Amino acid sequence: MIDGFRNNPPGPFTARSLPARAGGADPATPVRRVAAAPATDRPNAGLVEDLAKAPPVDAVRVASLKAAIAGGSYRIDPDAIAAAMLRLDRGRP
Repeated sequence: MIDGFRNNPPGPFTARSLPARAGGADPATPVRRVAAAPATDRPNAGLVEDLAKAPPVDAVRVASLKAAIAGGSYRIDPDAIAAAMLRLDRGRP
């Protein structure tokens, strides 16, 4: 997740907050404001439910992988990565 995005979501966008198009826009044209999405009682409900369904994180495995990467001993297996990507794309774990 992008640092700070959760606590500081972007506000409403306006034509002036976006980059100008080639040729530019007429500065005398009024800016049309876009309303932000309505807040819900549980704005992160979907995320929380998805995380609850996910398998638990193996902290020991994560630590060993971080150490292997930092030490330069982690080997990338492109065949295993490709196979996992295909399984995920086909909806199989």
